[in-house]
Amino acid sequence: MREGTKKFAITSKGDTVSNMHMQRMKTYLQDFDLVLDEENPDIVVSVGGDGTLLYAFHRFKHRLDKTAFVGVHTGHLGFYADWTPEEIEKLVIAIAKTPYQVVEYPLLEIIVRYKHDGKPSKYLALNESTVKGVESTLVMNVEIKGQHFETFRGDGLCVSTPSGSTAYNKALGGAIIHPSIKAIQVAEMASINNRVFRTVGSPLILPDHHTCMLKPINQEDFIITIDHLQILQKDVKSIQYRVANEKIRFARFRQFPFWKRVRDSFIAE
Repeated sequence: MREGTKKFAITSKGDTVSNMHMQRMKTYLQDFDLVLDEENPDIVVSVGGDGTLLYAFHRFKHRLDKTAFVGVHTGHLGFYADWTPEEIEKLVIAIAKTPYQVVEYPLLEIIVRYKHDGKPSKYLALNESTVKGVESTLVMNVEIKGQHFETFRGDGLCVSTPSGSTAYNKALGGAIIHPSIKAIQVAEMASINNRVFRTVGSPLILPDHHTCMLKPINQEDFIITIDHLQILQKDVKSIQYRVANEKIRFARFRQFPFWKRVRDSFIAE
């Protein structure tokens, strides 16, 4: 447990309703003598939905060991945004007056290396990263722990975190993984299987001491997504995925069971 924080930042989805609630929270927190600090916050509140919290994560990813996140949803219940606008005053009092539990979730590390031996690019993803060809079918050698596993040919590959396993990964037929498990998941997008190319055809769940390496066969340029960000990468030598050393920290002021979130999002009426 940890004492209430003194420095905060707030991000908004940007629509009228979210901006209104953001201003409410900002005023209330400052009334409790908390300091608005957009550079070095102890706690970051996102107002909107899961996409807003993804944006906040990337904005403050350089402070993951010092900053905790909490989300208010102004639409549907999210996996990261679990407080409602009606609970804003309750949340403000909790932030200002009560200790909170820090819950850590695994992140995905992506390292892109280049054929010209330039400096590798490193990224962190909270939900997932995907790889697709720019104009043609994706063809990649897939290595696991340094050993060739398969040659993939198809629309693309998706590598997700446990907390991101309920997002695009689930739409691809991947498993839902509890965020307490330090793992990544590799899911296929429309793989092609014939006499030349053959894939396992099932999602792969890799523990935190395993690395997945993608190596191009005849392409060099790829579209790589990092959560909501889309990046064109040229002259790619390899793309490496593994469980990151860094983690995201959520501020918990009450119980927020993962399987209840799954049920509420996909099953409950």
